[in-house]
Amino acid sequence: MTPEQIAETCARAAHEVNNVYNAAIGDPLSPAWGDLTDPQRNGVIAGARHALAGGTPEDSHALWLATRGAEGWTYGPVKDFAAKTSPCFLPYAELPEAQRRKDALFQSVVRAVAEALR
Repeated sequence: MTPEQIAETCARAAHEVNNVYNAAIGDPLSPAWGDLTDPQRNGVIAGARHALAGGTPEDSHALWLATRGAEGWTYGPVKDFAAKTSPCFLPYAELPEAQRRKDALFQSVVRAVAEALR
């Protein structure tokens, strides 16, 4: 596999695991991988590349904020894909623990899948 194929495979796996985690903590689910827009999918892949390069969960969240901000997302009390609002549109230190775990989980899945593919 090429590095780009590895990043996309890892991104897809982490996206699916994060949706399982979202369900477990009562958060709204993200669209399925095949239903993501190109910018959304590219953002997840960028997050996977970042994790593979050794980024931290804090850095991962900063990347997510920058990516979503560029797409017009803002803070809102509920996650709403149509309105582009999220209660996680905050600095990492202000996130609830369950949300910080989501960033760490994403990175762990990316790295584990990449290791399995090597």
